[in-house]
Amino acid sequence: MRYNEKELRALSRQPAEMAAEMGMRGPKKGSGRSRAGGGSSRPCLAQPLGALLLERCRVVPEEPGGFSISFLEDPERKYRFECCSQEQCKEWIEALRQASYEYMRRSLIFYRNEIKKMTGKDPLEQFGISEEARFKLNSLPRNGRTACIGSQLDTLD
Repeated sequence: MRYNEKELRALSRQPAEMAAEMGMRGPKKGSGRSRAGGGSSRPCLAQPLGALLLERCRVVPEEPGGFSISFLEDPERKYRFECCSQEQCKEWIEALRQASYEYMRRSLIFYRNEIKKMTGKDPLEQFGISEEARFKLNSLPRNGRTACIGSQLDTLD
């Protein structure tokens, strides 16, 4: 997965849209021990402790009162989060699904097509990216699987 470290650092200094203390267990290492994290009482750190890139990921409710994030390339690598309440858990699941790369890409494609229908012009053309395959619907997989992100844009074409 790709990321820009400088941009990630800058984002970590901005106020959060959602914040909560919750327990977190990272994926098990080869030794079988879990890495602990989250739940820290240090809300303001100079450097982020880490980041999970929400690209090709699946956010799934877990029992009791938690959820997990796993990645399509490595489904065994799971991060588990424990919330204070079921309501908080639902809020986090929805927010994380909407923050995923695939959800945002699908939303961009949807609104791009709607604007094009209404105006007859491609809104991305002014930025010189109208022909990029990643912003076209036909570049999505066509295997009929249900998408693992979002609730409004559920299935891949």
